[in-house]
Amino acid sequence: MTDRQSEEPGARTRPGGGLGAPCWTQLSTSEVETAEEFYGAVLGWEFRPTELGERMRVAMRAGVPVAGLGSPPTVERTVVDWIPYFAVADVDKAAARVRERSGTLAVGPLSYPVGRGAIAADRDGARFGLWQGELVPNWPSWRAQRPWWLDLQAVDAFASAIFYGEVLDWAPDVPGSCEVAYEDDGVMLREEGRVAARIASGGGAGPGRAAAWPRWNTHFPVPDVEAAVREAVRLGGATVERWLPVSERAAMVRDPEGALFGIAREAG
Repeated sequence: MTDRQSEEPGARTRPGGGLGAPCWTQLSTSEVETAEEFYGAVLGWEFRPTELGERMRVAMRAGVPVAGLGSPPTVERTVVDWIPYFAVADVDKAAARVRERSGTLAVGPLSYPVGRGAIAADRDGARFGLWQGELVPNWPSWRAQRPWWLDLQAVDAFASAIFYGEVLDWAPDVPGSCEVAYEDDGVMLREEGRVAARIASGGGAGPGRAAAWPRWNTHFPVPDVEAAVREAVRLGGATVERWLPVSERAAMVRDPEGALFGIAREAG
């Protein structure tokens, strides 16, 4: 959740497109300085403060906002993890749909200086956020070039797609909504034709699944995956071999506090 120093007038309240699509990702942590050191070295990020308090930062890469770090002052207890947020027109209505479909709400809905949000979990325990408002200047342009992507390790991809489709209004006949397609035994979520997220079956308990509990994973691009992994390990992180073996193309990594994220070789 970022500041609004250069925000266009009224930007926080314009409805915009991309409803139901991923719109932000946030590392929930109380160790902000440790997180800055780790992610700055591993992913090449710089950081700036926000108007949400001393415990909140915005990560920047090449001058572009990438993600949030910290714990908002309205959140008393922090679960260390990366949590993706999805854009909704009305966070209170979306939160009610979560409960109606046997999901749970962990935080909110709450109002912040830059919008209104909530943190929830689906029926299998995968955490995600709901966000109403705009977070960065030139919001539509930022969304079109979103600097990360998501995948959901679900127990059942199709059942999860139904849950999220109903909560987030994934429907091609709704103006500004995302499109959903069933491809390669999984579910693809597209925003204006561009893949925004993928849902695949395979999360949950079972042989060889020790690390793959149901969860949303945020994947960040880097120029050199192996170099990023070496830096992560040097700073107290670890790779998750049982989930996704380290290769020159991609890896899953835990930071020093245990938050899990993906890195992948950037295009070009």
